[in-house]
Amino acid sequence: MKILVLSDSHSMRSFMRRCIEQVKPDVIVHLGDYFEDGETMKEEFPDVPFYQVPGNCDRYRCPPDQPEILVETIGGVSLYLTHGHRHRVKLSLTALLRDARACHADAVLYGHTHEADCRQEDDGLWVLNPGSCGYYGGSAGLMEIREGKILSCRILREEDLV
Repeated sequence: MKILVLSDSHSMRSFMRRCIEQVKPDVIVHLGDYFEDGETMKEEFPDVPFYQVPGNCDRYRCPPDQPEILVETIGGVSLYLTHGHRHRVKLSLTALLRDARACHADAVLYGHTHEADCRQEDDGLWVLNPGSCGYYGGSAGLMEIREGKILSCRILREEDLV
């Protein structure tokens, strides 16, 4: 199972669209900034399951009851999804990692910083920030899951799309 992770699109949807068309993911995650970009992708690719949280720029761009944090089990893997602004990820990942571990997540997916990051902590927790799919040529995250385990996690950039 391939999970495409997108964040910080800021109304620039062309890289998002190219990623979806070329990766052909089984699941798409959008981590906010701009919520309506995710809604547009849901409409354009209605057969792909879609998970979405709002970002700091989405206060008036999404339903008021839309949760800012989702903990979802996808393919047998527990994912902690958030934009990251409430955890102040531009200063430190301490609060974010603490909350993800408290939920027994296998991976934490966040955005907000526009800086791509993909790594595994010593305790096995995967940490993925796909960067910004709207700025700097675009970047995204790709997780591959099989039989309830994360097989791989990496950053995709323009040059990775053929």
